[in-house]
Amino acid sequence: MHTFTVAERDVTQAWVAACNKLDRKDNPGRTGLHTVVRMAEPTRDDAAFRAELDRLRTARGLWPLETVASTLFPAALAARSAGPGDLAERYRRMYPVVKRYPGNHRGTYFGRLVSYPAASKSGVDQLGTVISRLRAQAAGTKIAAAYEIDLAAAADAETGADLLVHTAGKDNSYIGFPCLSHISLQLDRDLRVHAAALYRSHFMFERAYGNYLGLGRLLAYIAEQAELACGTLTVVAGHARLDGPITQLRPLLTGTTRLAA
Repeated sequence: MHTFTVAERDVTQAWVAACNKLDRKDNPGRTGLHTVVRMAEPTRDDAAFRAELDRLRTARGLWPLETVASTLFPAALAARSAGPGDLAERYRRMYPVVKRYPGNHRGTYFGRLVSYPAASKSGVDQLGTVISRLRAQAAGTKIAAAYEIDLAAAADAETGADLLVHTAGKDNSYIGFPCLSHISLQLDRDLRVHAAALYRSHFMFERAYGNYLGLGRLLAYIAEQAELACGTLTVVAGHARLDGPITQLRPLLTGTTRLAA
């Protein structure tokens, strides 16, 4: 079993470190189990590095990293919205159209945040709930770990191996598709919000960098709306794989400024 834990300052450094942990001679499959990637400043990354990685990705027909990030947090829409409630409502109105795009027929991660599958027609708005709970706890007795967001639903488990425990909209006590199954938020004594995201599987080239960006922006938004500070982001992958054109990726992973032709 090949596994690792990396802790770096920002998205770029963490992604590079994780990829290098997978790209080893003693790991010919370039895979890992129960890998842990932690970012101290998850809203920061190297713009020049991202542009180079995007150039390599789009040449292979993959979505731009900003598009991947927006499936987790639509930053442009959030900037035009009056607050979490308005953001959720606007996204739910456009969600049927979003799901018509290739690859979105089962929904998006952000769609699961603001319209989690439930008996109600509009679904459960987990984003608004978790922000309200954090804001209330920050102003009173501070419970550290009572803020959960589900991405996987019971229907997803029918074809997978997930054990779904927390149920959005039902498990509301303070105590007690998707490759991304769950996001857990923690509030520390310094009034910073930290997030841990659990992935069943993570493709490092195809998805991970964009996922890190989106998760970092989501965490920052939650913290801002709850009048708290943004803390660390930790991403745990049950199975991680360094996919993509490894020969052309290695110059980026080793600090070379130009990609191989």
